[in-house]
Amino acid sequence: MPETLTPQIISAYRLMPLTDALRAVHFPENADQLRKAQYRLKFEELFYIQLNILRYAKDRQRKYRGYLFSKVGDVFNRFYQENLPFQLTNAQKRVLKEIRRDMGSGRQMNRLLQGDVGSGKTLVALMSMLIALDNNYQACMMAPTEILANQHYETIKELLKGMDVRVELLTGSIKGKRREAILQGLLTGDVHILIGTHAVIEDTVNFASLGFVVIDEQHRFGVAQRARLWSKNNFPPHVLVMTATPIPRTLAMTLYGDLEVSVIDELPPGRKPIETLHRFDAHRKSLNEAIKQQIAAGRQVYMVYPLIKESEKIDLKNLEEGYLHVCEDFPECTICKVHGQMKPADKDAEMHRFVSGEAQIMVATTVIEVGVNVPNASVMVIENAERFGLSQLHQLRGRVGRGADQSYCILVTGFKLAEDTRKRIEIMVRTNDGFEIAEADLKLRGPGDLEGTQQSGMAFDLKIADLARDGQLLQYVREVAQQIVDTDPNAALPENELLWKRLKALRKTNVNWAAIS
Repeated sequence: MPETLTPQIISAYRLMPLTDALRAVHFPENADQLRKAQYRLKFEELFYIQLNILRYAKDRQRKYRGYLFSKVGDVFNRFYQENLPFQLTNAQKRVLKEIRRDMGSGRQMNRLLQGDVGSGKTLVALMSMLIALDNNYQACMMAPTEILANQHYETIKELLKGMDVRVELLTGSIKGKRREAILQGLLTGDVHILIGTHAVIEDTVNFASLGFVVIDEQHRFGVAQRARLWSKNNFPPHVLVMTATPIPRTLAMTLYGDLEVSVIDELPPGRKPIETLHRFDAHRKSLNEAIKQQIAAGRQVYMVYPLIKESEKIDLKNLEEGYLHVCEDFPECTICKVHGQMKPADKDAEMHRFVSGEAQIMVATTVIEVGVNVPNASVMVIENAERFGLSQLHQLRGRVGRGADQSYCILVTGFKLAEDTRKRIEIMVRTNDGFEIAEADLKLRGPGDLEGTQQSGMAFDLKIADLARDGQLLQYVREVAQQIVDTDPNAALPENELLWKRLKALRKTNVNWAAIS
């Protein structure tokens, strides 16, 4: 077999030649030989992924000049002095400094903002957008659902009260003259901040000068969708990606890719960590008693079900049946019901009953995973918790704990649990830390296709290496690849010719998904 790594790399890192490694991995003479053969093949596999990502990262820094936001001006300062609702935490201040440094560097920012639900990411995003406004650029925030987009719009309008900043909301349901007026305002530059759903990436939406983009809950957008925001201006705008739970693909790209990371690791003063409990289906009576106590104390409760209507194949408590049971168990309470197949107006009306406090219990599917902010809700009951992934459980849990009261998340399952499920439940009960949960998710679910658009499941490119288990080797290989990219940025040195040729042959597509956060 023709060799695929240079003699320098093979000797410097004491690697087995390719032909020997391939023979030994199938017909090893002993365990040591097998280990060396596997090491050589894993090294090569991870090395080329790293070389590809780092080469692109270098290219991006050279090619994608970012807009230079050189000043922090009147808009930001006025907001800071007059409108800021509370003192920023030290973590928020640190993250703002990191973002400012990026935006003033002259290269395009591509930053992940990780912070648990309720840690104040929206405020940091808004203050970053105000810096764009101070430098005569527009800003845009993209959220995955109308409910969440609406919520951001209301929050930001409230925060900017009394300031001369025009904020508009663009979602699928905004039509006719109002839509025309918004599109016109974007073109003339009269609209300073646009908040919206997928509607903002439609071809009809164009900006006078888009300089800053915030993508919220980015695991809800496909990579290709996020890429479309890049093409809304001559240079790609600065990108801030916000998430309360990094998905495995982002986690992998963060550790090994081209995304800078900021973490807000403090909750605002007065917030208590949510307590998570695991309860079995059979103990329903004591669970209901505990819920009644919370309602008697004036709190509200979410009850989340995995399905809407009963499926023949899957024996799950569906929402319709669950709703009837809840009505029987809590006859003295007002109960509202929300799911994804309702008309938007009906959904909003039911949501409003809960937000206003008229309803004490909301029975829902995962539509409430993002986008409902009710500080008075202190209990989240998740039925059939074994049916949910870790990041979804973490997102749902984040719907409570938004006020000053102690909040609870109760995971309800049957007795029979698969090993994987048991692990997931144990992790949820043990920690509230989004990063730790994402790490566990990476080990349980796999990292997704690093350079493609698939976002979970095993990376198909990897034939022998395993990102969850070979993390240390990957870090080591990354350094090797980094040295090559640094010493040969133009891929011109004769001693590396073999590497660049091999990389070209391995690249499946010419669309660089890996460069998009």
